Amino acid sequence: MTTMTEASVREFKMPDVGEGLTEAEILKWYVQPGDTVTDGQVVCEVETAKAAVELPIPYDGVVRELHFPEGTTVDVGTAIIAVDVSGGAAPVAEQPAPAAEQPAAPRPADEPKAEGSGRQPVLVGYGVATSSTRRRPRKGPEVPVQQASTAIQTELNGHGAAPSAAPAVKERPLAKPPVRKLAKDLGVDLTTVVPTGPDGIITREDVHAAVAEPRTPQPEAAVAAAPAPAPAAVSYDTARETRIPVKGVRKATAAAMVGSAFTAPHVTEFVTVDVTRTMKLVEELKEDKEFAGLRVNPLLLIAKALLVAIKRNPDINASWDEAAQEIVVKHYVNLGIAAATPRGLIVPNIKDAHAKTLPQLAESLGELVSTARDGKTSPAAMQGGTVTITNVGVFGVDTGTPILNPGESAILAVGAIKLQPWVHKGKVKPRQVTTLALSFDHRLVDGELGSKVLADVAAILEQPKRLITWA
Repeated sequence: MTTMTEASVREFKMPDVGEGLTEAEILKWYVQPGDTVTDGQVVCEVETAKAAVELPIPYDGVVRELHFPEGTTVDVGTAIIAVDVSGGAAPVAEQPAPAAEQPAAPRPADEPKAEGSGRQPVLVGYGVATSSTRRRPRKGPEVPVQQASTAIQTELNGHGAAPSAAPAVKERPLAKPPVRKLAKDLGVDLTTVVPTGPDGIITREDVHAAVAEPRTPQPEAAVAAAPAPAPAAVSYDTARETRIPVKGVRKATAAAMVGSAFTAPHVTEFVTVDVTRTMKLVEELKEDKEFAGLRVNPLLLIAKALLVAIKRNPDINASWDEAAQEIVVKHYVNLGIAAATPRGLIVPNIKDAHAKTLPQLAESLGELVSTARDGKTSPAAMQGGTVTITNVGVFGVDTGTPILNPGESAILAVGAIKLQPWVHKGKVKPRQVTTLALSFDHRLVDGELGSKVLADVAAILEQPKRLITWA
């Protein structure tokens, strides 16, 4: 990588696009060396553990160098692009090194570190990173070359014939604290894990690979266990199995769900309700001029019903503060809506949903769904949720037992709405029926409160005119 020392060259560093993120993968570059850029112009798209985000450049100039190719995971605070802001034409800089290049040897402790070359020791136990990137394998012939090279080097190390650039053998395996915790939770002995990270560091992918299929470090095994940049399924070493790399949004979702399931004591209650009148109201609202151009569907009225139920039972809208041993009741509702996307399940939320009129709620729901489908949901849109709705009915499922989003006290699952025989006014008639399931944190929500909220939602959907009298 070429180091830019001229005063006219500005280095744009990977920002923390979401609270607490430490790294992001470069998905796509929109500019190349020699291109002119302007303040606010999007230069690349990156994927974090929460979402895909477009990064704008904060100044005018000419691109001098792209420090990393697409598919590379870069630490927050590391320079990713150099721009000449002097206004003159800039020569095309050297392209990033190919993926098969081995990581650089650790920098001596007394040698000064170049600006932007790695993150500073801001987390206990991390220290200064000797290499700020982890090269992800790419599609094409370079993947087996890179991974086979890593596996061969590891095999040589095991026979005492390590190359000079390889890290020295240590009694304690190299791994960051979160990776050590993951290994402990999964029951993995780190001394048996083959490291693929820079300078022999064990990564999360290495731990998961050890759980999936522990084996001797042969070149074929390295290819089979290696993560791939695309979310699509990739078959590695056999036609009888397909390995799907878990990263980005999917990895964050998995970690959050495990943490929630084993932290908050879940209780789930169910109710089956006749929603025929609600379905009729949906059709009427579609013809209402006030809702022209807006998304009107059963989810809109279900969301409004839940908001009214929360207004009547405000203690359900709370969170548990473990450190302070306090229940924190929220006087606002950021209503989360679970959305299935190509990158995995995400839960953006509608800020201050409690204060919105029905048309405003419809507009917000439409924007939320469209943004999620386009893969443009921002990390900020997924933070600060208080209560969530997950509509499993769109998949033809009757209901489910949803897991709470971390930091929330309740989540409502909505099942499929189907014509079923139902006793109505003393006679069995075909009616539109659905089943609702409410999961709640039993540390702060007892059975009475949870039951009241679920019963209120059901009552409104059965008689939607209650929206007028209860709202």
